[in-house]
Amino acid sequence: MTNHNDDQVVTKPNADSIAQSATAASKKGPPPVHLWNPPFCGNLDMRIARDGTWFYLGTPIGRKPLVKLFSSIIRKDGGDYFLVTPVEKVGIKVDDAPFVAVDFDVGSTGSHSYLTFTTNVEDKVTAGPDNPIRVIRDAKTGEPSPYILVRTNLEALIDRKSFYRLVDMGEYDTIGDENWFGVRSSGTFFPIIPSNALDI
Repeated sequence: MTNHNDDQVVTKPNADSIAQSATAASKKGPPPVHLWNPPFCGNLDMRIARDGTWFYLGTPIGRKPLVKLFSSIIRKDGGDYFLVTPVEKVGIKVDDAPFVAVDFDVGSTGSHSYLTFTTNVEDKVTAGPDNPIRVIRDAKTGEPSPYILVRTNLEALIDRKSFYRLVDMGEYDTIGDENWFGVRSSGTFFPIIPSNALDI
């Protein structure tokens, strides 16, 4: 039976120890966090705000290389977020999504156009079947929250200016029996809002 005393045996991790382990694990390329299964070492006082700002012990992390390093070892298991290295796994708090898509480029190959997003930690991801765009609307206010899948289970919140650009590029298509307004990338249509809701 596990109890709190058992947890105290594990050395409490901190940002420095996580950074050292992540740096060592990153030397051979992108960290394969999905393959690691280290012991859970408790929660770290680290939070990612909705605007993409990282906080440690309540203070913003000002060093972008450190933020990029931490962002490379995020994993989402169930509804919870963790920083994972080969030797430790710690819980962190994410207010909305772990990344923010701050811009996108439009390109084309043959008959298909594509949208390639850049995140606040300089990841690039092209919207398509493997990296879908989805939009959630607040039930009370109708305010949209658009996301794009960046990595397994990890999304970026598309920032407001980029979302407005997407809306300007929008088109109509039918899904099932319903007509939708949305955007298309890599040959895939991503619905934003039912067409009839635009007429209200």
